[in-house]
Amino acid sequence: MNWRSSALAAVSGLLLAAGFPNIDLHLLAWIGLVPLLYALKDQKNVMNGFWLGGISGLAFFSATVHWVTNSVHFYGNVPLIPASLITLLLCAYLALYPALFGLIVVDIMSRRPSLLFIAAPAAWTALELARTYVFSGFPWALLGYSQYTALPVIQIADTTGVYGISFLIVMVNASVAAFAFDRKKIAGLIAGCVVISLVLAYGYLRLGMPENAGGIRVSVIQGNIEQDKKWDPAYQRETINIYKSLTVEALKQQPDLVIWPETSTPFYFNGNSPEERRLTVELREFVKKNKVPLLFGSPTYEIKQYRNVILRNSAFLISTDGEVAAKYDKFHLVPFGEYVPLKNVLFFVEKMVQAIGDFWSGYDYTVMSIPNKGAGMKETRISTVICYEIIFPDLVRKFVDRGAGIVTTITNDAWFGRTSAPYQHFSMAVFRAVENRVPVARAANTGVSGFIDAKGRILAASYIFTPAHLTGTLTPGIKRTFYSRHGDVFSYACTLLSVLTLIFARKYPSKRLSS
Repeated sequence: MNWRSSALAAVSGLLLAAGFPNIDLHLLAWIGLVPLLYALKDQKNVMNGFWLGGISGLAFFSATVHWVTNSVHFYGNVPLIPASLITLLLCAYLALYPALFGLIVVDIMSRRPSLLFIAAPAAWTALELARTYVFSGFPWALLGYSQYTALPVIQIADTTGVYGISFLIVMVNASVAAFAFDRKKIAGLIAGCVVISLVLAYGYLRLGMPENAGGIRVSVIQGNIEQDKKWDPAYQRETINIYKSLTVEALKQQPDLVIWPETSTPFYFNGNSPEERRLTVELREFVKKNKVPLLFGSPTYEIKQYRNVILRNSAFLISTDGEVAAKYDKFHLVPFGEYVPLKNVLFFVEKMVQAIGDFWSGYDYTVMSIPNKGAGMKETRISTVICYEIIFPDLVRKFVDRGAGIVTTITNDAWFGRTSAPYQHFSMAVFRAVENRVPVARAANTGVSGFIDAKGRILAASYIFTPAHLTGTLTPGIKRTFYSRHGDVFSYACTLLSVLTLIFARKYPSKRLSS
């Protein structure tokens, strides 16, 4: 390991990062790992592979999740330098996964290099799956997400999930690297071309299939309320009026459903105080007058025994008669944003990051019903996920498996500022649509709001940090996909495969290398 191999590893990280918003050079992902694999080629010590993989991961995550500094500094009231160090610490943790990938690659290449074609993508996929769940999970910037605009490639996600796209990308990188190392090793390149051809054939076949019949019109409202004004009593009436006026404008498009973003109400809906009760009645009367259901986000609380207060991040559906038709409480809370994990150990964190709340998670996969105005089905079944729940594939697919034909997502991305994060967040919703073959409607306080169809096509998208309303027709999904029914079977199979290849390489090393 030397400065040259370290530089190659860093270049790999930056090339992969360039495939994500806002740069969006998604083709670079298919060769981005080649410099790292070249740096790993002649390493004899697996720890060298670990460090080189870590360097690559640190470069990659520094370029893709740098926006955390913005959130922690401006909204957590943490000074810039400590906020930057917190981001660096997060990147260092995330870099452990590429570091383990580098270690595995060196181990395979030093024992059975012919297995790299399958071992590398299997190991990468297994590590991405682990990143989705370890320490509550942070599956941001999974490699497959870089291909959100490559629609023919990503159609297989209805079977494999986004992880299958990551597998493909690493497989192609391994094939290209093997050929670059030795021009006689063309078998992997040919196999890679065959696999990609089959994937593209399936993709174009799916894209050419006709849409389901019917649909409902949905309006999403983007209030563009500044984060530091959302809960300021002086701006409460202004916030309510902004959402009302944008909704009145959207109603001219005759939607069947209107969606406001996460925590869009500047009060506790169904709260106990006289002011909260008055504003709750006002909102219900507004919906009743318009005769169009409203789905919106609001914080809620319950007062338990001994005056213990339980806060939740909730979504409500108000029907045309002004009654609450359904309620969903957010499942997957944001660590250090909505709760402090290991609070007994990290007792000091809440004081350090002032924006941290103390929320409780929900426990029901709520599926809601919207009446259909036209002929055909009497109702359309929808679900909603809140904020970064949309980045968890298995969570979203459980709503669809329980009957949701349309997935909605409400969020407040004001925390991200004018960084790449709002665009990255939106791009991940493309995969939830394809994985489950359902359209996605997204209402974001400051953007990006929009619509995605069941094939992953972005039908409409708003600009960030501007008030907006968008209306589109969405056709509900009818048939559950393999992924909706069975989840991450492919990813777990890759985990098993990576373990088996490591065992096989150790037990049966290449004769040429062992001699």
